[in-house]
Amino acid sequence: MITQVELRNLFDYVDGRLVAKTNSKSRKIGDVVGSLNSNGYLVASVKSKIYRIHRLVFLWHYGFMPEQIDHINGIRSDNRIKNLRKATSAQNNQNRKPIGSSGIKGVVWHKKSSKWVASVCINRKSVHIGSFANKEDAAQAATKARKELHGEFARGEA
Repeated sequence: MITQVELRNLFDYVDGRLVAKTNSKSRKIGDVVGSLNSNGYLVASVKSKIYRIHRLVFLWHYGFMPEQIDHINGIRSDNRIKNLRKATSAQNNQNRKPIGSSGIKGVVWHKKSSKWVASVCINRKSVHIGSFANKEDAAQAATKARKELHGEFARGEA
C-alpha cells in the first residue's frame, strides 16, 4: 500500500486531479493521472498497483484510506476533495442513485394494490413507509424518511 508521503512525492493535487511530479515510463511531469474504467471511476497504476483516483486523493489529503469513500454528488469521476467523504458501506449505499422503474429512490408501483409504495432501507432491511394513491406523495414520504434516517447521506430522487 502506498503512503501519503510517497504519494505526495509522486503527485500534486489540483482541483480533483493528481498531477505527476516525476517522470516514469508511462507519464511525464505535469501529466494528469488516471483513466476512466468501465464503472465510471478514474483509476491509475501507482507502484505496480491499480488504485481508484478518489482513494488516492483522499489519502493525499488525510493520510489514510478508509474502508469506503462516498462521492457526495454521486459522480464517480468527480474527485475534488470537497466531494469526497469517509463513509461506511451502509452510508455509501444510502447515497446511491435511484434504481427501479419509478425513477424515485424508495418508491415502487405495487400492482396488486394499485398503489405507490414508499420504503427506506436501514441496516440492510427495507422499512415500509406507506402506500399512496399518487407517486408524488410516495416520493415525499420516502424523501422525508431518508432525511430522518440517513442524515447527510440521504440522496433525493435523482
